[in-house]
Amino acid sequence: MVRGGEKLIASQNCCVCKVRGEKIMAMKEVVLARIDELQDGEMKAFSFGENKVLLSKIAGKFYAVGGLCPHYGASLDEGILHDGTIVCPWHHAFYDAKTGDLKEPPSLDSLPSYEVIIQGQNVVVKLPEVIPDRRVHVMTKHDPKADKRIFAIVGAGAAGNAAAQTLREDGFRGRIVMITREDSVPYDRPMLSKEYMEGAAEEESVPLRSRTFYEDHDIELMLQSKVTRVDIPNKLITFENGESLAYNAILLATGGVPKRLAIPGAELKNIFTLRSFEDSKKIVRAAQNASHVGIIGAGFIGMETAHSLTKRNLSVTVITPKEAPFQNVLGKEIGKVFQELHEKAGVRFKMGAKVIRFEGNESVQSVVLADGERIEADLVIVGVGVRPATDLLHGIDLLPDGSLAVDQFFCAAEDVYAAGDIATFPLPHTGEKVRIEHWRTALQHGRVAGHNMAGKKAAYTSVPFFWTNQVDLYFRYVGYAKSWDDIIIQGDLASQNFIAYYVKNNKVYAAAGNNMEKEMAAIEVLMQLNKMPSPKELKGGAINVIELLSKQ
Repeated sequence: MVRGGEKLIASQNCCVCKVRGEKIMAMKEVVLARIDELQDGEMKAFSFGENKVLLSKIAGKFYAVGGLCPHYGASLDEGILHDGTIVCPWHHAFYDAKTGDLKEPPSLDSLPSYEVIIQGQNVVVKLPEVIPDRRVHVMTKHDPKADKRIFAIVGAGAAGNAAAQTLREDGFRGRIVMITREDSVPYDRPMLSKEYMEGAAEEESVPLRSRTFYEDHDIELMLQSKVTRVDIPNKLITFENGESLAYNAILLATGGVPKRLAIPGAELKNIFTLRSFEDSKKIVRAAQNASHVGIIGAGFIGMETAHSLTKRNLSVTVITPKEAPFQNVLGKEIGKVFQELHEKAGVRFKMGAKVIRFEGNESVQSVVLADGERIEADLVIVGVGVRPATDLLHGIDLLPDGSLAVDQFFCAAEDVYAAGDIATFPLPHTGEKVRIEHWRTALQHGRVAGHNMAGKKAAYTSVPFFWTNQVDLYFRYVGYAKSWDDIIIQGDLASQNFIAYYVKNNKVYAAAGNNMEKEMAAIEVLMQLNKMPSPKELKGGAINVIELLSKQ
């Protein structure tokens, strides 16, 4: 046997590995390391062609799982291993280091796991000829004899899709009906303003799963099905075509409706909002014949589309009433870092500006500001926020912002669950009740809601996280701070290597970092453990959060 997988020698004993539910035989024994090469709590990756195997040592025992995150392919050895949990450095998927099981999204799949044996001083792992990159969790199927219930999921975004999969993972054997007005299977929404819009990803790569996946696991997809009314007291869903569906329990995951500008000219062609796959397709088609883009709003939709359309060699102008991009989320100082890098890439900014009308003949030609300035634009994207898509709900109380109040189990009422953009939920590490419009948070909601619908008592104990990649920024944000009393910055904003801590009520509510992926993963775990350093400690000097976590 040769270390590092350079050569595979067949073992006399055959073991079985399950990948996507299929059995793969003829396992080979490979020496990965000597027993003294890893300390407790340490992990190391070994390459096998395009894939990797990750070896961990936990409480004196060795475990081997897949070494690449099934989400976007990050090398997991660059992340964090703490208390038997692996945290992906890129987008913070959590995995059980012993079994490879998925614990936290955004990944949808688990890691393959392999048998480890000790032969003398060698750590030996039994591997298949072809190293897989993921493992789909074992799921039940619909069995009407065992369970006659119907669980409806209104919305096929992050939360709805995660809940449907979780129900089958947890053994639910009734009908699952997932309803969407769109004509596509659930898709990777973050790609719409990033890789797909800039031309780095084809349409085929946007869906999360194939249609076959849903068929194989008896998850009914009602595509192009517009719901006009959900009668909560009578447990009845009514569709635009007059048909209806009775249900036993429901997950409301309807997402958000993009806000529009009620100003003259808003009806002109080539003025878009971005929410759906179809929206992104329309913008990409319009961009092929455009030259000047006006983007209204400097939040995530605005800034990500600015970056993507600049890559298509279009002239882009971002217009916002704020003094800096992301001002309400990150503060002016960090917002200016984004602005400066975008300006170097060719984006123009009109800060402190108000749009009063659009002008053009049939199609938009210019954006007119309150001071009279006209911004040339034959393509406009309006990114000024969303409101909860809850107009179709009847017989249940809504909060003033149109959202639904849920408890830690994402239950809004008896047999009624809500997740994603429409759910106002209790945040464990601060106690606040918040509504967060982020992809990974919606996935977390969907998994927790799915567990509880299936009969498990699973409380939400996670920490919110989001990411954005723009120009030369690889930005990560952990926690949530709608407002703050202070921002403590460690590192250097000028070189874009920093962590900013958002302080409220003398406690760190959130942290944002750039080029600090491993540190940001450690911060998420520290927040979950309620072991974050105090503002006083942070102001006393730089704190190595990775070392701090290792001491917990």
